Amino acid sequence: MAAENGVYCDDAERCVDRVIERVGKRITLGLPLGLGKPVRFVNALYQRAKDDPDIELHIVTALSLLAPEGSSSLEKRFMGPFAKRLFGDIPELAYARDVANNRLPSNVQVSEFFFKAGSYLNNRNQQRNYVCTNYTHAVRDLMAQGVNVVGQMVSPGEPNGFPGQVSFSCNPDLSLDILPLLREREQQGVPVAMVAEINQYLPWFGHHAAVEEQQFDLLFSHPSTDYPLFSAPQMAISPSDHLIGFYASCLLKDGGTLQVGIGSLGASLVHNAILRHKHNDAWRAVYDHLDVGSRFPVVDSCGGTGTFETGLYGCSEMMVDGFLYLMQEGILKREVFDHAGLQTLINRGEITLTPSLDMLDVLVREGLIDSPLRARDVNWLIQYGILRDTVEFRGGRLRLSEDHAVEADLSQDQTREALAALGLGSRLSGGIAMHGGFYVGPEAFYQALRDLSPERRDKICMTSVNFINHLYDHRFGDQKLKAAQRLHGRFINSAMMYTLNGAAVSDGLDDGRVVSGVGGQYNFVSMAHELPGARSILALRATRMSGGQVVSNIVFNYAHCTIPRHLRDIVITEYGIADLRGRSDEDVFLALIRIADSRFQADLLKQAQKAGKVRDDFRLPADWQNNTPASVRQALAAPGKGDWFPAFPFGRDFTDEELTLGKALKGLKAATATPRGKLATLWQAIRAEDDTGQYAVLLERMGLNNPSGIREKLDRKLVIHGLQQLEPATKTGSENS
Repeated sequence: MAAENGVYCDDAERCVDRVIERVGKRITLGLPLGLGKPVRFVNALYQRAKDDPDIELHIVTALSLLAPEGSSSLEKRFMGPFAKRLFGDIPELAYARDVANNRLPSNVQVSEFFFKAGSYLNNRNQQRNYVCTNYTHAVRDLMAQGVNVVGQMVSPGEPNGFPGQVSFSCNPDLSLDILPLLREREQQGVPVAMVAEINQYLPWFGHHAAVEEQQFDLLFSHPSTDYPLFSAPQMAISPSDHLIGFYASCLLKDGGTLQVGIGSLGASLVHNAILRHKHNDAWRAVYDHLDVGSRFPVVDSCGGTGTFETGLYGCSEMMVDGFLYLMQEGILKREVFDHAGLQTLINRGEITLTPSLDMLDVLVREGLIDSPLRARDVNWLIQYGILRDTVEFRGGRLRLSEDHAVEADLSQDQTREALAALGLGSRLSGGIAMHGGFYVGPEAFYQALRDLSPERRDKICMTSVNFINHLYDHRFGDQKLKAAQRLHGRFINSAMMYTLNGAAVSDGLDDGRVVSGVGGQYNFVSMAHELPGARSILALRATRMSGGQVVSNIVFNYAHCTIPRHLRDIVITEYGIADLRGRSDEDVFLALIRIADSRFQADLLKQAQKAGKVRDDFRLPADWQNNTPASVRQALAAPGKGDWFPAFPFGRDFTDEELTLGKALKGLKAATATPRGKLATLWQAIRAEDDTGQYAVLLERMGLNNPSGIREKLDRKLVIHGLQQLEPATKTGSENS
């Protein structure tokens, strides 16, 4: 059926018909992680399965994005208008909503290998159907599930100057590797179907992400129904998050490589890196206040305190919006090249990005080119911009202009003079400052990607996650190339908890329930141990609220782990940096106790001593025992006047009223986390009144200015009570821990 490839279709129902004609009614549908799902096609296929019980549909994917709804009546009132504003023009993934509401028909199954954090903790079907896999093994495991149909949203080539092509754009991560495998399966006699859904809102990216239309069997194109991209709103960065990001920014080495994940901790790292680069005095004020250099010597050996003159190179499974801000601020600018020999010479400082005769001599010395030059040498030199693209190789001579040709022998003075005057390029070409596997972010991020200049767009290569996430040879680059590109790798990810013996808990709970998924975390941690000069950095908040109580995220032990103790490396909380690599167990235990919240240090030490991991006569040093929320605020105030650590440094989607209401609802949720707290809160709320009307605008936003019925009247009083609880905190400037 290869002759039928590249067939355009303008009707989603007809696309479904063609898929069923090709593969039958037993369909295992592979979909990209996150943003790249072809919503119109998937919804049509899912509805067909709901209408026809003879269809067996198994959807295998990850991170099915849904607009938030909220669980309680107050959360629904808060989220409703917000979700309508942000997501009202985006069609909803019908199967995902039915999964969330436990309404899947019996002939449909959905298996995911990564959840939105916490979204399916209490969904038994999804907990049973979860597939645990490393990101780099996802293609293998998708194939093992028997995938015979793949659906993908793509960016159109013709409007972007590339007729006959489409771009995987936001999701080449798995698709680049699974499509060839499906073609192999087809050649073995198994019917398959590959469907592209074209969406003009999706930014165009070339390089590895651009493929020929013929790679797909069907291309669904109906521009009038194209829809905006699902956005992930900016999350507030708390004071604790800011200090975690600050410590992480201390570990970045100029000229190095950066991987970072989504969320407020990643955004904080980006903000602090920009602060270090653009406002170094303010950044240094915090550094000096915390005496980072003396207290955490790993910074001197692995990090830095200056600006990013050489810049960073991004190599991250997820291209978060922060990478674009780093590029705009002149930090993400270290370019890498897809030739290991060339890259190694750049790393050693033997050549620069500016072509010269000396560069040609080095290339000859290292055996990358010959002298006299051959045709393949000239083509290679032109490819990387070392020679101008006007240079031609003819009959053993270099033609530099219409009337000027010289011998191709680089040892001849005449040749060298002519090349210097007419043949050398102005700058190496083909350099990449960012390799990413997928992206999802705020709408402003998508617009910024659409608005990229051709020069900046060309510095971004969206590619296979199997190229990015480990060092094994891949068709886009072998181990030698990857190692040469990934100098001073800093792979920064988050964890939920960390045990004193050095194991990270990032994806699940001790009762077996999955919170999110392993994703690529294990890949990056293990790669950090393989690459010379690389470090894995796991970041976590020192505490969290649980059952209305503050509990420590540094724990003695836990009955689940994501990253085993033998891969322990660097751990960061808002209280400092624990350098664990190659250390004895006692040193590891103490380094982690040192960065725990002081309310829990004594108990952690007692458990460690009882287990024989710390000597009995050890006592907590006085300078360890200032790990408090107050010390965090003091550190962030060190630069003096100015809001150096704002909650939303990169913009926000919430209005001022919504931010206030969000804080009030968060406070109510914490206060009612226990039965006793719930009763106390209800008792206090019953007496709450807004006699002066100061909350009128906020109550109107919640639809509670004119309540009817007992439920609405109680909700109104709860909101008033929650808002009243904010007032003392505002007056005293206190912060939740």
